[in-house]
Amino acid sequence: MEVQRNVKPKNDFLKKIREITIKKNIVLIFDECTSGFREVYGGLHKKFGVNPDLAVYGKAIGNGFPITAVVGREEIMNSAYNSFISSTFWSERLGPAAAVATLDEMKRKKSWLKIISIGKKIKNFWYSLGKKYNVKISITGLNSMPSLNFISKKNLYYKTYITQELLKRKILSSNTIYCSVSHKKYLSVYFKAFEKLFEKISSFENGSNVLKYLEHPLARPGFQRLN
Repeated sequence: MEVQRNVKPKNDFLKKIREITIKKNIVLIFDECTSGFREVYGGLHKKFGVNPDLAVYGKAIGNGFPITAVVGREEIMNSAYNSFISSTFWSERLGPAAAVATLDEMKRKKSWLKIISIGKKIKNFWYSLGKKYNVKISITGLNSMPSLNFISKKNLYYKTYITQELLKRKILSSNTIYCSVSHKKYLSVYFKAFEKLFEKISSFENGSNVLKYLEHPLARPGFQRLN
């Protein structure tokens, strides 16, 4: 299970899950491939004080180099000795070397603090636009991975429109932003472009036909997550 995606766990949910798994002798695995070190160096589970038996990391820990890591309690990890595990990259060392260097750089720069700050600015910006243009929106996600949805039946139309128009301005972005330390210098460019789109969406909500402005097929909804 993921530690957190869009909605923060409530009522000590993770701790209760941990208690159940211990009682039932179930291995608890946290998928941290997305949350990773975005909020806490070492994994989001540290923020909630709940330690899994296994945790899975990937993507950003190699800074673009292909790498996935499975870490966990010694007695669980030792089970691998009783099975055969193969891999396409059996003896490849570039990914692990990149991961070690990336983790050192993250720790040195305290990257999680920087991307949390960037994400908070983006959330506050979205919120201010919603108030300014009287458009109902929902802002969710980790501060380092903010997500925006419109409380409207046209939400997918607006998502498609935003992606389409931002690409014209050489900005690759949708309604979810995976914050990077490099984004800081581009925030003003993004804010300027996005406000113009938000103003247009306000007109769509007030009767203007969004279909006239869509140049590509409508974005498809992804699979629904439990959280």
